[in-house]
Amino acid sequence: MKTLAACSLVLLACATPPPPASPTPITTPLPATTPAAETPHAVRVDRTQLTADTPETTSFGNTFVAPGGWSLEHRGDITMLAPPEGGAIVLADVKAADADAAVAAAWKLYQGLPPNWPLVRAIDRPGKDGWSNVKAYQYDVPPNAKRIVVANALFANGAWLVLLVDLDEGVGEKRGGQIAVIASKLLPKGGARESFAGKQAHDLDAARLAAIAKFITDAEADMHVPGVGYGIVQHGKVVFAGGIGVRDIAKPAKVDADTEFMIASNTKQLTTLMLAKLVDSGKLGWDTLVTSVLPSFKLGSDDVTKQVEIKHLICACTGLPRQDLEMILNFKGLTPEKAMDVLATMQPTSKFGELFQYSNLMAAAGGFVGGHVEYPKLELGAAYDKAMQTLVFDPLAMKATTFDYARALRGDHAEPHGVDIYGKIAHGPMDMNYAVAPVRPAGAAWSTVHDMLAYVSMELAKGKLPGGKPYIGEAPLLAREAPQVAIGKDATYGMGLMVDTAYGVTVVHHGGDVFGYHSDVIWLPDQDVGAVIFTNGDGGTAIRDRFRRKLLEVLFDGKPEADEGIASDGKAEDAGTEDARKLMTIPADPTAAGKLAAKYTNAALGAIVVTHKAGKTFFKIGALDSEMASRTNPDGTTSFLTLVPGFVGFELIVSGDNLIVRDAQHEYVYQPVK
Repeated sequence: MKTLAACSLVLLACATPPPPASPTPITTPLPATTPAAETPHAVRVDRTQLTADTPETTSFGNTFVAPGGWSLEHRGDITMLAPPEGGAIVLADVKAADADAAVAAAWKLYQGLPPNWPLVRAIDRPGKDGWSNVKAYQYDVPPNAKRIVVANALFANGAWLVLLVDLDEGVGEKRGGQIAVIASKLLPKGGARESFAGKQAHDLDAARLAAIAKFITDAEADMHVPGVGYGIVQHGKVVFAGGIGVRDIAKPAKVDADTEFMIASNTKQLTTLMLAKLVDSGKLGWDTLVTSVLPSFKLGSDDVTKQVEIKHLICACTGLPRQDLEMILNFKGLTPEKAMDVLATMQPTSKFGELFQYSNLMAAAGGFVGGHVEYPKLELGAAYDKAMQTLVFDPLAMKATTFDYARALRGDHAEPHGVDIYGKIAHGPMDMNYAVAPVRPAGAAWSTVHDMLAYVSMELAKGKLPGGKPYIGEAPLLAREAPQVAIGKDATYGMGLMVDTAYGVTVVHHGGDVFGYHSDVIWLPDQDVGAVIFTNGDGGTAIRDRFRRKLLEVLFDGKPEADEGIASDGKAEDAGTEDARKLMTIPADPTAAGKLAAKYTNAALGAIVVTHKAGKTFFKIGALDSEMASRTNPDGTTSFLTLVPGFVGFELIVSGDNLIVRDAQHEYVYQPVK
């Protein structure tokens, strides 16, 4: 199974990018290619090392932006971009009968050969931005290759543009924001993205709200999500607050505006609001050095530690990569203090402000530092909890919002769900969501539609409460939206907030994802409109992303892309599950399973206990207890993969006597316990 980075890259060329960039000298040459002698107009051959993001065209006149710090080469009908670490993103202009033939021709132009690995799937996707046909291809790359290899074929003006991605997984994650620079402006010759700039937003009347409700109802079915809570505020008035579907597939209770959901990383914007309150009161500055208020704060580099200011903790701009496996798989006994100790082992992989790299532990540190400033005599976690209650939840009348899991689970709450390996909806691994509690400023809050609409209303009112009572100064509040690092060409990350202008209007938002819960909190400051959406199934990632587009369509009479997009997402999700299952052996191959040790251990991730029962193999990894599948990879290696709904396909690779687990930029070796 591929990493999340790989899966997202499959659709980069045909999706508005979500979640970058200053020049870096290039040291690795572009891959060798075999020029296509038969190309009738292969006249352009040049190579450039870019010092800034640069508008470019392909040989057929399709347009894109090449990221600063990358190398760009035009060679006949292919345009190749290489990051400093090597690998390539290739744009190949091709005349071909269909998408399959175009992709085959593009590989030949790139490397003179077909792709190195077998094709797993090819999926038709909706066209947009002038591309009439789009097809996405994913290849069966063995995990030890550590590569992202995908292709997209896009049709316009009687020809195909094929985008090939051939990158190291770590590079793909580290430079994801720069890859979005390429994708976000990839348009056919003469094409343009729809823009709502200068248009008047409609009032959300009954018919427009009904269109949104239909979208969500259909999306639930397409993405196998039991329930969605959502709400919308316009011009200071809540125009809708409620839900569609059920809290739990096993029970009939409906989702409503008072149903508790984990809001995951939407906690971050609430955390930065608490910090903004401290700035407003003069207790902190955004540029205050962290070590001046919490001397024990430390990263893996002393030089970097000394540079970290308050804003750097929550800007995703300091070069610290995502490193979540240690808390997900080994959170027992983890405390806020111990989580801060983990930061002392972490090293940045890019420079300040250079690349968008998302770190939950750094965001957690931001909350704990703020809590410590407000309540220095309390333990870090207790100080943060109290600061959030007194500075955010109480003033905003967010009475249901809490970090107390037991309290949330006792009341009207949504249960988490995912799909199993057969594509059927099932309960998700709630026990694993307790991993977020020790780093709760990054993502452990529970809330409701009503509470989060109260928060969004304050944001739209620029710091005023209902009735006009001041809550916070406008300057520290809006400082959180100021760009700290780029994410593509149309989006930036501030402090716990993303600002997106892809469609010509400003959309401020942040997503949230934990096991079985996916959400978004959104506002359009210039149109005085805000929305929240919470889901209790893993298909909710697609729903919340398409919901942002649907809201714009309804407000501005935009092209109806969201409905077609979510239907396509559902088909792609189902196909992906089926293809993954076909590559697995379920139950796990008894010969391979029989060679496993009874127990493995890793210093950072803890232990794995292996058991066998009734012909099945089970791994217990921290709070995770899963039956395992096995698969033989294209290079002959063996992997074991989890089958827990909501965490299907987590991969452990057999390497001699050991088991190896990787995220995009880290590798962990589990050794057998003798």
